[in-house]
Amino acid sequence: MRITLVEDHESLAKGIAYRLGDLGHAVDILADGQDADDLLRGDAAELIILDINLPGLDGLTVLRNLRLRGDDRPVLLLTARSETVDRVQGLDAGADDYLIKPFEMDELEARVRALARRRARPITRKIAMASVELDLDTRQASFAGSPAALPRRELSLLEILIGAQGRTVAKADLLEHVYGTGADVEEAAIEAHISRLRKRLKPHGLAIKVQRGLGYSLVEATAS
Repeated sequence: MRITLVEDHESLAKGIAYRLGDLGHAVDILADGQDADDLLRGDAAELIILDINLPGLDGLTVLRNLRLRGDDRPVLLLTARSETVDRVQGLDAGADDYLIKPFEMDELEARVRALARRRARPITRKIAMASVELDLDTRQASFAGSPAALPRRELSLLEILIGAQGRTVAKADLLEHVYGTGADVEEAAIEAHISRLRKRLKPHGLAIKVQRGLGYSLVEATAS
């Protein structure tokens, strides 16, 4: 499975990713709640492992926002809170299961297997703005109902921008999403892809706006 792990404790996150990676899962790590709230709108994960105590936004807020968007992917909460009321809040917010820290990796594996088995049917997830739609599972874009063949990096750029639904995405986050974590690429490299994608989207009612010093956002174009 593709798994998104949201955990700000670096050594724990790396340990979980290493263990699940050994089992054949692809694990993407996020450490900030606001980043998670933005990127979970457009990622292709099949399972989310989410810590409650996060910088930016807390995990329960990220989870509530996920469910308010109609996203029913399984979520495993990680919490250092052992009080019953805290566990109930997590489940009421939409969590499928939870683990209390510290935990054994064997138990984490078992919870992941159980959540994978609960997935009764594939979930088709699509997100749209104006006349542009992106199928998050097949990563197929369509413009005005017709398939659009986008180059790989432009498709990745569209994925993160449309997932942010109008919010500004930092240039560093765009670089990481398009080129991969740790890629040795200058920030200016993303600008050529933005320029080409902007031209493709303009006839379909969308504009890529730049916020100087902050990043880029995808918005519905206003009629001139």
